[in-house]
Amino acid sequence: MSKATQELPRTLGALRQSPHSEAKLGTRSVKDELRNNLICKIQRGEVLFPGILGYEDTVVPQIINAILSRHNFILLGLRGQAKTRLIRMLTTMLEESIPYIEGCEIHDNPYKPICRRCHHLVAAQGDETPIAWLHRDQRYVEKLATPDVTIADMIGDIDPIKAARRGQDISDELTVHYGLLPRANRGIFAINELPDLAGKIQVGLFNIMQEGDVQIKGYPVRLPLDLMLVFTANPEDYTARGKIITPLKDRIGSEIRTHYPASLDQGIAITEQEAWLRRESPVEVRVPDYMRQVVEQLAFLAREDKRVDKRSGVSQRLPISALENVVSNAERRALKAKEGIAVPRIVDLYSALPAITGKLELEYEGELKGGDTVARELIRTAVGKVYDQHFEGANMSQVIQWFDLGGTLKLDENVESATMVKQLTGIQGLMEKLKNLGLSANEPDPVRASAAEFILEGLHAHRRISRSEERGFAAEEKRRESREEGGGRGERPNFRRQYN
Repeated sequence: MSKATQELPRTLGALRQSPHSEAKLGTRSVKDELRNNLICKIQRGEVLFPGILGYEDTVVPQIINAILSRHNFILLGLRGQAKTRLIRMLTTMLEESIPYIEGCEIHDNPYKPICRRCHHLVAAQGDETPIAWLHRDQRYVEKLATPDVTIADMIGDIDPIKAARRGQDISDELTVHYGLLPRANRGIFAINELPDLAGKIQVGLFNIMQEGDVQIKGYPVRLPLDLMLVFTANPEDYTARGKIITPLKDRIGSEIRTHYPASLDQGIAITEQEAWLRRESPVEVRVPDYMRQVVEQLAFLAREDKRVDKRSGVSQRLPISALENVVSNAERRALKAKEGIAVPRIVDLYSALPAITGKLELEYEGELKGGDTVARELIRTAVGKVYDQHFEGANMSQVIQWFDLGGTLKLDENVESATMVKQLTGIQGLMEKLKNLGLSANEPDPVRASAAEFILEGLHAHRRISRSEERGFAAEEKRRESREEGGGRGERPNFRRQYN
């Protein structure tokens, strides 16, 4: 036991003489506590929700307003928008610890007990009533709403065994086994996916929120609970599985809409923060900026694609999982090739399809094409967009001409980087373009190989060259046909370059 814990008052009499006096704690509610501590944090200029990115000017100010207004509130948004993380961080605005009557299941305020047991205990022992302390982390109770949740789970039930042991009437309040709501007294009670909660359970919630009266097995029990209620919900749930009943919606003070990152830079920052990239490994992992951009652009495109169900959304977990898989594939290649550096390539993104397809809910058109095909097309489009950011206006005629004159290049994802660079160097004008990505000729082979492949994939995305599983990169079909129909204008090479 720490010295600080030992010094805390352990009886009601000692508590009255401490800074935790009745004047301070006697009537202050959880919502007052949150409001006062939030005001202090704002005045000190503290970061209120560390690690939450992209909500600084939208969601966070609305949460602040809800707390300052002493509102119960709901976070409404699609999956993967940090709703649960946000509500769990509300505990940082609670006091580090608060006193309660020792042994109380609902953590009664020593100065204002609400349960029968604590009333009897204080009346019998007075200033000698034992006091315990509740840490802020213990004052947060979270429940995932499911259709099988009962009113007994949430409010409580009569415990016949307790009644028999104590020889009490079964209607006595002392025979109640309290549910989650009473046990969250003097804290924050959170319900995830609120629409999944059955209507009759929602009725029990708004009764607690407004009147503080509940019935357990038909017996009226007065429980004026001190709670901050917060909820999360997905708009899809309103039509797909259930709905929030109107009286409950009316009693929720603020409805706050969350959203996906508004810009590519915001998305990249979130993915960088959440993805497991700084891993212990025999090889050094380097993730080029253009690869981060492609992975994030993939998620942005999926959210806009008509083949992807917009009601379900595309979670931020997609780029996070995809980037982790991309890095792992590069790490695997480097380990097999005994290279010291692992640099992800575009081919690694195609290998990360298992981390992508499972996070895309497809519309009818997308189902017809198949998740794998849709994901591949999204990858190609994402590469094309990022390619434009780095090579817009760049003269790629030499590279394209090399393929037009019959050159082909089939890259094996498992080949070592030195061999790959040797193959890529044979394409006239290609390696000179690496400077557009901020790279020099002295970069390690894995870095140069990754960058050169990105350029070729960008040209393929814009249909200036083609790529197939059989031939690899080659001349774009229409350009090749046009050249052949033109009688073979231009000098042709007397050999066909192909690397396998």
